[in-house]
Amino acid sequence: MGVQTTSLQWPEPPVLACPVLKLLHGQTALVTGASSGIGRALAIALGHAGANVVINYLGSPEKAEEVAKEIQRCGSRAISVAADVSKPDQVQLMFQQTVAEFGRLDILVNNAGIQLDAAFEDLTLEQWQRVMDVNLTGPFLCCQEAVRLFKKQGIDASLSCAAGKILCISSVHEVIPWAGHVNYAASKGGLMLLMKSLAQEVAPQRIRVNSIAPGAIRTPTNTAAWNTREAYDDLLKLIPQKRIGEPEEIGRAAVWLASDQSDYVHGITLFIDGGMTLYPGFETGG
Repeated sequence: MGVQTTSLQWPEPPVLACPVLKLLHGQTALVTGASSGIGRALAIALGHAGANVVINYLGSPEKAEEVAKEIQRCGSRAISVAADVSKPDQVQLMFQQTVAEFGRLDILVNNAGIQLDAAFEDLTLEQWQRVMDVNLTGPFLCCQEAVRLFKKQGIDASLSCAAGKILCISSVHEVIPWAGHVNYAASKGGLMLLMKSLAQEVAPQRIRVNSIAPGAIRTPTNTAAWNTREAYDDLLKLIPQKRIGEPEEIGRAAVWLASDQSDYVHGITLFIDGGMTLYPGFETGG
């Protein structure tokens, strides 16, 4: 008799039972776009790891407060702050509110991002510009404020051996072309080199900069890709691991990258994609 194997059944997510250690106890993290989806999972994971969390949102105060309550339930402090990350004055005020509430900042997570999709010849300048404003200019503005603050604060060895940590939430489409989504893919490709160039520049100041690039993750924004059996099966053709990812998996990776356990990890993109970047079309020889 052959060995029987089991596989994950659509649409049930896998059981994610790995406990998060208090690796970030006493530190303060700012997560942009944190009221839902991956941002929500990031904020909660950082809070569960002991960090105080600033939950940035735009237009969803109730959802942001729900995230704050979940973080507080686990013993960390949390506040929600409304700001459009593409607006310099709002970004500056958000950082001022962070310092006023917690006294310092240790971790910045650039998560806020949008998609405005169209065929290339139909893509408007407004669609192009808005995606660039949020997905690329937003991280630039937030990184700039964070670097200034990290340099001013210096290293507090009781919290971390780094002066500060920056994580950019990118996408597999920083390297995989995506027809019909030119503005989005271009913004993520730009974010990759923003991250790497900044990492090269601020390393001597003990500021670490890295990215996480998710593949297909089960979030409300991409429900159409997984909420029917046919859509789910079609999606799995792009994923060698044959399952969709969960937001919590991004959160756990962010905790590690923000902690001193990864202190020698700098200027890299960590792909969390079930193998989507492995050219799955060649699984059977192309």
